[in-house]
Amino acid sequence: MRIAVYSTRAYDRRFLEEANASSHHELVFLEPRLDGSTAAAAVGAQAVCAFVNDQLNSKVLSGLHALDVRLVVLRSAGFNHVDLQAAADLGLAVGRVPEYSPHAVAEHTVALVLTLNRKIHRAWARVREGNFALEGLLGFDLHGRTVGVLGTGKIGRCFARIMLGFGCRVLACDPKPHSEALAMGVQYVDLPELLAESDILSLHCPLTPQTHHLIDAAALAQMKPGAMVLNTSRGAVVDTPAVIVALKSGQLGSLGLDVYEEEADLFFRDLSGTAIADDVFARLLTFPNVVVTGHQAFFTEDALRAIAEKTLANIDSFVATGVPLHAVSVERLA
Repeated sequence: MRIAVYSTRAYDRRFLEEANASSHHELVFLEPRLDGSTAAAAVGAQAVCAFVNDQLNSKVLSGLHALDVRLVVLRSAGFNHVDLQAAADLGLAVGRVPEYSPHAVAEHTVALVLTLNRKIHRAWARVREGNFALEGLLGFDLHGRTVGVLGTGKIGRCFARIMLGFGCRVLACDPKPHSEALAMGVQYVDLPELLAESDILSLHCPLTPQTHHLIDAAALAQMKPGAMVLNTSRGAVVDTPAVIVALKSGQLGSLGLDVYEEEADLFFRDLSGTAIADDVFARLLTFPNVVVTGHQAFFTEDALRAIAEKTLANIDSFVATGVPLHAVSVERLA
């Protein structure tokens, strides 16, 4: 099968080619994002392979269908960027990577917690300038603090386990409490209690209509003054302008982001030689108590290998049965 692979970087090519060694599909690597202006590059392909910031709205899917594309495989767990109803109407199969390495994302989240708490980013910059003063670098013991976990899928549970290892009290909120989390000692509470009790709040939920801007001005007002928020899930779970207001007032003590709701025009590109046109994002970067990484929480060898292998497994399954191994359909939204 010929597959047009969009949003490709050298590391994607390396791991996908390794995973394809035994399958012998024809992988056509394309650097641009998939959108209405680049969909035509899939001509001759029976499948497209897309990443998190590729656009798979009804217009793009219709264009792909007109090119005789029959399969969309996502190199991601999230599928909020796909119009699943349009895919179903067109008869396009959609497959995803339901998990790759929950440890990668959870560990990166912990790295953000430690960086923000102990001001590692500021200390690193000071020492390089010969400034060894400690003023402004005061942190707190994680031991005994209350950590809130919003969403206890595999990543949320991994993060909870690590924070329990630090001696934290871990609360969680999820429509479906998980027995493994309960067995670890995680206590499930409703969202208002999670917000009110958490010294550190970490977001590990999918982006759905219900979670869009879940952390907004009202939610931030319910939190402890000076609390820390981490988001390594999806950018639009957080209302960024509301967060900026909370940072300015001191209601929010610190913020760690690996995702951003308007990241599609920023992340996975080198923009170091240009001005950031997004004024909201640029404002975020002015705060000393904000750390932003460019959607790299997943970025480990283990995770990239798993993503590639499961992507190829989806393609192999579709060739053999007409259905991707990890299919996702509009019924998941019901």
